[in-house]
Amino acid sequence: MASAQLSGSVRDNRGKGVARSLRSSGRVPAVIYGHGREPQSLSIDTRELEKLLSHISAENTVIDLSVDGKSARTLIREIQRHPFRKQILHVDFQELVAGEKVIVRVPIVLMGVPAGVRMDGGVLDQTLRELEVEVDPANIPNHLEIDVTELTIGSSVHVSDITLPEGVEIVGDGHASVCVISAPRAAVEETAAETEEVSAEPEVIRAKKPDEEETPEK
Repeated sequence: MASAQLSGSVRDNRGKGVARSLRSSGRVPAVIYGHGREPQSLSIDTRELEKLLSHISAENTVIDLSVDGKSARTLIREIQRHPFRKQILHVDFQELVAGEKVIVRVPIVLMGVPAGVRMDGGVLDQTLRELEVEVDPANIPNHLEIDVTELTIGSSVHVSDITLPEGVEIVGDGHASVCVISAPRAAVEETAAETEEVSAEPEVIRAKKPDEEETPEK
């Protein structure tokens, strides 16, 4: 389980004007909520937050959030950013409760070079890079590994094939594809060309019937 630390301050005032003032002063408006507690408005130092986000996976890192001397274990649930600039506009934190599972997205990491790639020149295409799981916050995995070294051309891996750590449950479609080994592009194009050649209909040339012969000019 990855973890990090961050500090914030309680803010009493709300509204767009207050939020703009906070951003101008180098702070980001935020809120913390969770089971059994009222949502509480906060402000976070912009530089401290950006520095933290630059080296963690925000979706599955447990953050010890210190607010005016009181600490709470949290997950970042939403980061609102400006549509054109990199500016962070607002952050939502969810307080974690012991024994209460949460749903998080965990990165999928493919390990090794597939046999179909190293021996036959195939192409590895990863179609799913994160998996949504339900897990106790204390057991959130940093990532999920899949060994792809034995995969040959035409082979694929699905969500249901992933070996999950104890206590981690899949949320969603277990039949979704994670990766597939495709044939080399040149081989695909050659096969397509051969198919096209075989399926092409030959031109039929037949002799004209007597009544179809051209009438000579007078």
